[in-house]
Amino acid sequence: MIVQIVAVAAGLGLVIAALGLALLRVLRRRSIGVMLAVVAAVTVAATLAGVVAITLAMVIEGRPKNIVLTVVAIGGLVGLGVALVNARTVVRASRSLVTAVENVPPSGRFTPPPTPLPAELRTIGAALEQAYERLRLGRERERALESARRELVAWVSHDLRTPLAGMRAMVEALEDGVADDPETVKRYHVQIRVEVDRLTGMVEDLFELSRIHAGSLRLSLARTGLGDLVADTLAAVEPLARAEGVRLSGEADPHVPVYADAGHLGRAVRNLVVNAIRHTPAGGTVLVRAAADGPAARLSVLDGCGGIPEEDLPRVFDVAFRGEAARTPGPDGGAGLGLAIARGIVEAHDGGIGVVNEGPGCRFTITLPLAPAAPDERRPG
Repeated sequence: MIVQIVAVAAGLGLVIAALGLALLRVLRRRSIGVMLAVVAAVTVAATLAGVVAITLAMVIEGRPKNIVLTVVAIGGLVGLGVALVNARTVVRASRSLVTAVENVPPSGRFTPPPTPLPAELRTIGAALEQAYERLRLGRERERALESARRELVAWVSHDLRTPLAGMRAMVEALEDGVADDPETVKRYHVQIRVEVDRLTGMVEDLFELSRIHAGSLRLSLARTGLGDLVADTLAAVEPLARAEGVRLSGEADPHVPVYADAGHLGRAVRNLVVNAIRHTPAGGTVLVRAAADGPAARLSVLDGCGGIPEEDLPRVFDVAFRGEAARTPGPDGGAGLGLAIARGIVEAHDGGIGVVNEGPGCRFTITLPLAPAAPDERRPG
């Protein structure tokens, strides 16, 4: 008898389960509430079928039979009701999440729905919030880069046209014989050579900046002392400083080693120092320091420019930023790419660069990871 009851109940349960799975497969694209209702109905049906089979097998008649079937039916209805309420709650939560996604404003900032969500939907909401935030920041960066590209094209086009127009006028004057006295001819030749050199420098800066933005800057890293780098930079810019009437001063700890491409990093430092010289009035001083600061090496350039407006500090390293509205450079002016190139080179070395107002001017600081001391550099104690 026991074996027969178990076999009948198990058989009915398997048949109902198979029907339920088939129905769930058919309804797999429907609402999760419908699927939960099917699960509850299958559970109740399987339980009711088993109880009915047991009741009939035990040949229960009369009132006991009715009581058993009534209790089972009520329990099944209660379970089905609870499942439907739970399904409705889950559906309402999922719809509120979908509504929050559909109502994302043009700014791209996603706000999770205020409705309490189950743990899984709350996790999905948090993931959506992070994804939308990354997309928003990515769009902002893309818009900023596109704006910078447009500004760069417009500004560099202007900077190229100005000297080209001047050179064309001088060449035409020489060709037409308008300028025929030796002194004027010599001056025109010198001026043309100066403009050609400046245009060459601008083209080289553009090429270097394009390599940095494309990620194709190739570095040959080697152990380099910042003290030697500072000394070489000061020696290279000494003629410019003398012509501008600016004093140069260097303070470098000899034990500040970094892993760097000496050529590229030297160009970044030279750009900072040249920028400091050009913005320091005659009689002023440009101070270059290099020292170790814990696990980092810091190289700073302090000038006497009088300071940078606070609202312009975040834009100092932007492409083509000069801190002035006028786009006509002086005879030794560039295209405003030096600081942008310096930032790109420093970041390619896994370092950082920043600027703050300090003293009579501002201080540019390069921070790089400090290389471990070589055995012959380690001091006892």
